[in-house]
Amino acid sequence: MSEGDKREEQTTKKRGSKTPQGEMSFLEHLEELRWHIIRSVSLVIIFAIVAFIMKDFIFNEVIFKPKMPDFWSNRMLAKLGELIGTESLKINQNPLKLIALQMSDQFMLHFTVAAVAGLIMASPFVFYEIWSFIKPALYEKERKHSSGAVFFTSLLFLMGVLFGYFLIVPFSIDFLTTYSVSPEVENQINMRSYISTVTSITFASGFIFLLPIFSYFLSKVGILTPKFLKTYRRHAYVVLFIVAAIITPPDVFSQIMVGIPLVFLYEASIFISYVVVKKREKRLEES
Repeated sequence: MSEGDKREEQTTKKRGSKTPQGEMSFLEHLEELRWHIIRSVSLVIIFAIVAFIMKDFIFNEVIFKPKMPDFWSNRMLAKLGELIGTESLKINQNPLKLIALQMSDQFMLHFTVAAVAGLIMASPFVFYEIWSFIKPALYEKERKHSSGAVFFTSLLFLMGVLFGYFLIVPFSIDFLTTYSVSPEVENQINMRSYISTVTSITFASGFIFLLPIFSYFLSKVGILTPKFLKTYRRHAYVVLFIVAAIITPPDVFSQIMVGIPLVFLYEASIFISYVVVKKREKRLEES
C-alpha cells in the first residue's frame, strides 16, 4: 500500500466510513488541506521549472504559433475556406510583430508563461489532490457513483484548453489584431497583451468545459436543477452565441462552428442535472 493510500485510509477512519460526519477537529482538517495544497503547489512548480527550461519550444511552438500562417488551425481553416468558397476563414495570414514596452517585460513574461504552463500540465494531479481531500467525507455509495471524477474532470479541462488554443485563440488574434477604427491608427501589439489574451482564453475555455462537472456537483447538493437550466436555456444560448460572435470573423459559419460545442456542453449539463435529480428523488421515495 502506498503512502498516499495509507494516509487516505487513516483519514477515512478518522472521519468515519459509514457517515460523512467526521471526527477530525477543525485544525486537523486544516492540516490535511495544507498537505494537499503543498503537494499541488509542488507539482505545479516542478512542471513550471520544466516549462521555464524549455523556453524555445514553449514560446516559439506554443505561445507564438497561433499568430503564424503555418499554424495547424490556420492552415486547416484556409483549406476549409477554399472548399466552401469563403475568404473569411483565411485568418492570420499576415506577419504579426510583437513589441516589448519595458526592459523587464520579456524576462517577467518568461516566468508568467512558465507558471501557466506548469499549472496546465499539473492540472490532473491538482484535481486528484482536491478529490483526495473531498473523497473521505462522502458516503460509500457517493464514492462509488463518483468514481472516475478525476479522470473526467481532467479530460474535460484539457479538452477545453485544446479547444480554446486551437480554435478560439486563432480567431481572437486575427480579429483583435486586424480591427481598426481608422486607417490613421496603426496596431502595434504589446507582447504582454498578446500573451495575456492567449493564456486567458485558453484557461477560460478549460473552465467552460467543466460546466458538466459543475452541473453534477451543484445538482448533487440541490443548488441547481434541470428545470432552472431549461428555463434559462434561450438566455444561455444568446450569451453563448454572442461570445462566439465576438471572437470569430463576422460570418455565420464561423460563429456556428464555435457556438455549437458551447451549446452541446450546456445541453450535456441539463442531462447530467436531470439524471442526478431523478436519482435523488428516487432515493427519497424509497426511504
